[in-house]
Amino acid sequence: MSSQSSTRPPFIGFGMGLRPEHYTEILEGNPPIDWFEVISENFLVPGGKPLAILDQIVERYPVVMHGVSLSIASTQPLDMDYLQGLKTLAKRTDPKWISDHLCWTGVHGVNLHDLLPFPYTQEALDHICERINIVQDFLGRPFTLENVSSYVGFNNSEMTEWDFISEMSKRTGCWLLLDVNNVFVSSFNHDFDPLEFINGIPHDRVVQFHMAGHSDHETYIVDTHDAPVRDEVWELYKACLKRFGPVSTIIERDDNIPPLAEMLPELQKVRDIAYDVHPELKPKAA
Repeated sequence: MSSQSSTRPPFIGFGMGLRPEHYTEILEGNPPIDWFEVISENFLVPGGKPLAILDQIVERYPVVMHGVSLSIASTQPLDMDYLQGLKTLAKRTDPKWISDHLCWTGVHGVNLHDLLPFPYTQEALDHICERINIVQDFLGRPFTLENVSSYVGFNNSEMTEWDFISEMSKRTGCWLLLDVNNVFVSSFNHDFDPLEFINGIPHDRVVQFHMAGHSDHETYIVDTHDAPVRDEVWELYKACLKRFGPVSTIIERDDNIPPLAEMLPELQKVRDIAYDVHPELKPKAA
């Protein structure tokens, strides 16, 4: 049984990934940020300072929950204790949606702390769809999955990544988090047209965009989240806005994290581009 839903969650604006380096700036000020994406694993604790801070942020801003260790593509059994933790945290924070990555992250009970690829086969599709349905039924809501960047391909893949994602979403009713930088990274590494990727994704299933920086090593690029968004990714963001319409967007930064005030101009660039493509989003002057 899937948690199919035809009503896309509402547009909630332009946000940022919540990082501990910015807690003080957020709580002591009133930064012009529409919402925050919280890393679920940082708050799967019974109490303490992290949850106390999160409670204060949730009082001021909408949030979504974003996980890094569901391991939906693994052949290991789903961790039901982990899912219960997500369900409990969701009850506390009332997230607009809950997401994780389309990948596997560990084996034999060991978390490898990486987002690992798998072949795009019918067998993998059947397996992942079954697990998505379990997750959605347990959480009682549609789940959201993100495309990851990749650096190797599989000879036994039977379809493209975008065909796999499209069919997965159709079969399970899950929502999609489109990481624009990951599309660009993978397109460079595997030599495909990123526009073919975004045009192959169902336009009505995408609820969120990620924008981030990467490291260019000339013959390959790596999704590092340690630098500002590159020009090529900004151009792809414009194409995504045209394809999918107004979609809630965040800036991700996970290394070389500057003060929040220094990141706000980049967030404003996200807004400005979205307003240019969709003028109806721009707030009317008072």
